[in-house]
This record gives sequence, structure tokens and C-alpha cells, in this order.
Amino acid sequence: MTRTRVLTGAVAALALMAGAAQAQSVTVGYFLEWPMPFEYAKAKGLYDEALGVPVNWVSFDTGTAMSAAMASGDVHMSVSQGVPPFVVAASAGQDLQILDVAVSYADNDNCVVRSELEIDKDSAGELAGKKVAVPLGTAAHYGFLKQMNHFGVDLASLEIVDMAPPDGAAAIAQGAVDMACGWGGALRRMTEHGNVLLTGAEKEDLGILVFDVTSGPAAWVAENSDLVAKFLAVTAEANAMWADEANHAEMLPVIAKDAGMDEAATAETLATFVFPTVEEQMTAKWLGGGAQEFMKGVADVFVEAGSIDGALDSYADHVNTGPLQSASAM
Repeated sequence: MTRTRVLTGAVAALALMAGAAQAQSVTVGYFLEWPMPFEYAKAKGLYDEALGVPVNWVSFDTGTAMSAAMASGDVHMSVSQGVPPFVVAASAGQDLQILDVAVSYADNDNCVVRSELEIDKDSAGELAGKKVAVPLGTAAHYGFLKQMNHFGVDLASLEIVDMAPPDGAAAIAQGAVDMACGWGGALRRMTEHGNVLLTGAEKEDLGILVFDVTSGPAAWVAENSDLVAKFLAVTAEANAMWADEANHAEMLPVIAKDAGMDEAATAETLATFVFPTVEEQMTAKWLGGGAQEFMKGVADVFVEAGSIDGALDSYADHVNTGPLQSASAM
């Protein structure tokens, strides 16, 4: 039996189990130009089948916008929200919960220095006085702060402009900024005009982890835990399907189209992504403690940089593994 048939069969089984759903529809936020296996299931309508209700998808430019949409009730869950914007919202009192680890991607979130400046990791001090485009409150912002701290660059010496990654890519291409930070397709466009200071491996050595989560408002998740579990189960099946290279030829064109990218760029991006299995996510490295500790570290860095007013004593209450545990049994 092919993995495709296994995934379709699993979805059908989940649909039969759905029963009377509390919500009449589910709205989910995601990113364009950020290709992931879940988009195969999205495009094939497998989430709708499994949940037994329509799943509406809304694209965003940043994780901070996702937080705002979840706060207003316009969005019920967000796929691949960055941990830093999640932490910013949680620290401000928004009752969000991490539901799974969507993707790990140390090489697909970074800052790029304009080529003409000829600045690299050995001359990063020359960034003083330069203009930088940073999507504030995001994973890219956190990585930027940690890198500047590592290189000893005084933030007060920089002109920092809040720009979503697509805008930052356009700005560095036009020479309007000296450095830009972002991810995905925007990051690839940035690197056409400059260079990164540190590789993904070098960032990880400094403790700069980069991963995204599936998140949702605690109250909505509590009321619709069954739907959430089914959603996470479909995601896990799609990740498992992608893990088998025999399925790439079938999945890649679908994912690329849904992400608004060509197949070559999609394959290049996916090659830098890691999708932890449900079993891996439940370990101490991730939702068994590591994510909670990492969030506290992110919050403390943001407080020190003056990006947020204060950090919580602990972020443990903002991780809910219940639906994921249920999903693993489906």
C-alpha cells in the first residue's frame, strides 16, 4: 500500500470518528512561500474530511499578525508560528498554547548583509551605524538580537526598521537598508544581494534554535480538543508521508503550488527543514521541557533588549500536549 493511500485511509477513519463537532468551521493561519507537507493535505481537502467541518485557510506575513488574529477570534489555530512572536504574545497576557512542533529550520531564518559592504563574521563590528530591516517580535528578530550580542554590536548604534520579510527583501535589493532579516522565500531573495553572518550550524552552537509551532487560543482549544487532535493527526500523517522520498514526486508539485512557489525553490527550502515525529516532539528536547525552557530564554533576551516589558516566570502553562497525545493514538 502506498503512503498516499495510508494517509487518505487515516483521514477517512478520523472523519468517521469526528461525530458532532463543537465548531462549525475552523480557520487556520499559515505562511505563503513557506512550503510544508501539511499543504499537501490542505490542498487535497484532507483536513476538512478528518475534522468533518470546513477548514478555512488565511495567509499571514508574520507570526505577530497571527497572534493578533487569534486574539480577535478571527483565526482558531496557526501553523508554523515562530516561537518568538508566540512568546511576545504570551508575555503580554495572551492565553495561547503550543500544540505541536511544526518545523525546525536553523538554516532558513537569518539576517543578510548587503554585498557592497563586504561585512562578514570577522568584521561584523562594522555594522555600527547601519540601517537594518527586522520583523520585530519574530524568530528573525530573536536571531538578530542574539547575533548582535554575540558580535558585540550595540543595538543603539543601529537604525532598526520594522519590516515584514518580503518588504525587507525589497529594501535590501533597492539598497534602502544595509541588512535585512527574514525567512523562506524572502530570505532567498535577500541572499541574492548579500551574505549571512552565521550559518545555521554556527547559530545553533550559540544556542540560537529556530523552530515553529502550531498554536491556538487556550479557551478555543479546550472547547474543541477533539478537532485539534484530528488536525494534528493529519499534519503528522502528511509529515510521515513526506519523510518517504518515494512520495516526493507526487507531493512536491502540490506543495509548491499551494505555497505560491516554483518546484525548484520549494525543494530547496524543504531540504533545510526538519519535521519532528510526534514521538520526538514529546521528548525532553521539545515539548517535554526543552521548548518551555527555550521560551523563557527568548523572553529574557527580549526583556533585556527592551522589546517587551517583562517575562513570565515560566511558560510551561503555554504548552498543551493533550491533543498531540490524542493524535498519536488515532
